[in-house]
Amino acid sequence: MNKNIKLKIFITVLAFILCFPLHFIYEKIPCFLISVIAPVNESIAEHMKLLFTSIIVAGTIEKIIVKRKQLDINNVLFSNFVAALTSIPIFLVMFIPVYSLIGENLPVNIILMLIAIIISEFISYTITKKNNLNLEKKTIIYIIIIYIIFTVLTYLPPKIEFFRDPINNYYGIKKQ
Repeated sequence: MNKNIKLKIFITVLAFILCFPLHFIYEKIPCFLISVIAPVNESIAEHMKLLFTSIIVAGTIEKIIVKRKQLDINNVLFSNFVAALTSIPIFLVMFIPVYSLIGENLPVNIILMLIAIIISEFISYTITKKNNLNLEKKTIIYIIIIYIIFTVLTYLPPKIEFFRDPINNYYGIKKQ
């Protein structure tokens, strides 16, 4: 097995594992910075932020490993941005029908999140196999734009089901 495949498997596992602490970090450290990168409630929309962030953080670690070990792997940051972005519709395409059939089911949701991460990391892997696309610097701007969108939707969420916390029945950050 080549180094790129081994590294991508490690990053896939890491992205999945990162979902768990990210899910609870806002409860422990309720501040603006954390609200930008982690879910502030149990809405579906906020969990897409969790999925995106876990892949971006794992992808950043992958970029550091590639640079330190001087591995010949192209487009690392961009490929992980694409993975993070595509993981959202991949997850939703699986989650919404399952949720409408069986409702809230934590083990099923976790499995669907893992499947979405695996598929999106496979997409990332295929992008790393391409010639250098020279998009690494632009990718940072794309990531910032996505987090601005997440932040606006966290603080000014539309009053639709996708943004409603089904447990506490509120939108966005709970008013104290």
